[in-house]
Amino acid sequence: MSQFFQIHPENPQKRLISQAVEILRAGGVIVYPTDCAYALGCTLENKKAVDQIKMIRRLDDKHNFTLVCGDLSVISTYAKVDNTTYRLLKAHTPGAYTFILNATSEVPRRLLHPKRRTIGIRVPANPIVSALLAELGEPIMSTSLILPGEDLPLTDPYDIRDTLQHHVDLVIDGGFCGIEATTVVNLTNDIPEVTRQGAGDSSFFD
Repeated sequence: MSQFFQIHPENPQKRLISQAVEILRAGGVIVYPTDCAYALGCTLENKKAVDQIKMIRRLDDKHNFTLVCGDLSVISTYAKVDNTTYRLLKAHTPGAYTFILNATSEVPRRLLHPKRRTIGIRVPANPIVSALLAELGEPIMSTSLILPGEDLPLTDPYDIRDTLQHHVDLVIDGGFCGIEATTVVNLTNDIPEVTRQGAGDSSFFD
């Protein structure tokens, strides 16, 4: 049975943030709000939690997982970024985008696309996420909470709890945060390529 925290969307309660991070560090899978929609998350090194997320979403090994980061300062640890790419990232973060980048050796291989060795990078504009990441001190391995057979993420925290209470360790109720996934932009080639249109304005990359 999962725990259920109601966290204020603008002024997150530090006590609840600390408890949520303890659950992450203990190997838990959490559901948390972002600036687009609810997402599933765990720590990078926890293989069991990653496998649980794959099971919930029925993902194969070709799925590009996303590292949700507090800011751009940690991105060079996990992704290969030149000056041009960095400027583009800086102009569009925080925001409703996931950027596909070539991964460094710091990213566990099980999180990478098996052939392309790429990883998604995301910096959301959401106070709850910012507080979680500040307390955790590292990125959250994440994927949108889109269940098998569905096109859109789950949006109601109570529905999420009812559906996943035996499959996750914590559901964070941060209120309504949107129904669209992020816009995905591939930056592994010379020209940015929008591979999924979502909440973020893609006209910048035309």
